Amino acid sequence: MQFKTDENLPVEVAEIFREHGFDCATAVDQGLASQPDARVSEVCSEEGRILITLDLGFANIRAYPPDQFPGFVVFRLGMQDTPHLVEVAARLVRVLDEQPLQNELWIVEDDRIRRRR
Repeated sequence: MQFKTDENLPVEVAEIFREHGFDCATAVDQGLASQPDARVSEVCSEEGRILITLDLGFANIRAYPPDQFPGFVVFRLGMQDTPHLVEVAARLVRVLDEQPLQNELWIVEDDRIRRRR
């Protein structure tokens, strides 16, 4: 699985994915900062990358039907500071080892993950 972290996430989240053996690019490194959501999702589709983001707009399955994209992980957390995001990302990569994410939307909350296909 290949991933891309959105511009709204700290680079440490991408590093967690890389440390666990995943290919993870960042929107910032690819010059996608300040680009519209449609452009970011288009690039992710072209590259076959699952987008990891805090942007709740990507949880709109009418605008971004999961089966038409590589996948989305949307963090919906009580706290969005870097240490908490890193902690949640570390828990998430362990789940991904057991349950691959492809053409799905995962809403990652503090205490659970909701999956939409």
